[in-house]
Amino acid sequence: IDDVVNESIVYDPETHTVELDLDQVQVADNIKDKIQEEFHNVKDLLDFERQSYEVFRHWYIDGRLYYHVIIDEENPQAGIQELRYIDPRKIRKVRQVKKKNKGQGPNRIQLHQTKQEYYLYNEKGFKGGPGVVNPAQGTTQGLKIAKDSILHCTSGLMSEDNKMVLSHLHKAIKPLNQLRVLEDATVIYRISRAPERRIFYIDVGNLPKIKAEQYLRDMMAKHKNRLVYDATTGELRDDRKFMTMLEDYWLPRREGGKGTEITTLPAGQNLGEMDDVLYFQKKLYRALNVPVSRLEPETGMSLGRASEISRDEIKFQKFVERLRLRFSDLFDQCLEKQLVLRGVITPEEWSDLKIGIKYSFIVDNHFSELKDMEIWTERVRVASDID
Repeated sequence: IDDVVNESIVYDPETHTVELDLDQVQVADNIKDKIQEEFHNVKDLLDFERQSYEVFRHWYIDGRLYYHVIIDEENPQAGIQELRYIDPRKIRKVRQVKKKNKGQGPNRIQLHQTKQEYYLYNEKGFKGGPGVVNPAQGTTQGLKIAKDSILHCTSGLMSEDNKMVLSHLHKAIKPLNQLRVLEDATVIYRISRAPERRIFYIDVGNLPKIKAEQYLRDMMAKHKNRLVYDATTGELRDDRKFMTMLEDYWLPRREGGKGTEITTLPAGQNLGEMDDVLYFQKKLYRALNVPVSRLEPETGMSLGRASEISRDEIKFQKFVERLRLRFSDLFDQCLEKQLVLRGVITPEEWSDLKIGIKYSFIVDNHFSELKDMEIWTERVRVASDID
């Protein structure tokens, strides 16, 4: 998670973490200046320059990000006064629908008409996921919040029934649980098979079963006496210990076989093999979309030729760019409300401006730059050969 967030959000004290690019927006320069000014105001409301890592981390882990927009009802032209973070487990979107039939006979279809749409906030959280709520069945108790008062940014991943927003970590839950179970089993095996045990074959001859068992217990008690030093009193005491699975085995042997014998049961022979654990560990890393080479401490960072760059690094860079693009939806929603409230643009004009607005994040991944540089170097070399 830290690798993904650190790659997506790069901090530099000499510049801003994210900048607004308006080169493709066809408006007057004074409007562009106002948009840039309001964008910096929005970042100040989010405290994004100092809290950018935590904000992006919350969004990446939860898959959802909610902010409550606070405005001055008596003076809405003042813009957004405050953006309050809301725990995504305590808020849900409710859409009340009204069903009606259209047509007759076999051509009849059922239409769902949205009657009311709002957000429901409950301090204790919700057990069920969000979805369509039938007004006849009632809704969960909570505080109703208007739809326009909430900023909602999601990961874009949905469950199979399309009712719950998933996080990018959802696909890593299964390999994580598999790895955890396997690690626990490995530790138990190491502890139980690590010590060597002795096996005592005691010759009981023709003794009856009861006497043979008594004779075996006497032999165990005779050899199980252990002198233990008591640090509190400074004395030596006789500590009789009962047999456990981690200690010796005592087995009776009848007459006709071998006599009394003491052998050793060897410990586990494959205690150093960790191939199965490493397999599930790499499977977990692939589910997180992080290159495996980054998580290996013995592998250093290389900024050499583009031919030395692995395909996983290129895929990881594209994954980070997709995350940034999806996360930028938060800025779009904040900027839209701020510009409309301040009277800079109208809601109809925002749909045209949104297409040309771009957000430029600080880039710390130089692999694409190295790749482009090598491509241009080859082009210049070919052009020189042609000349």
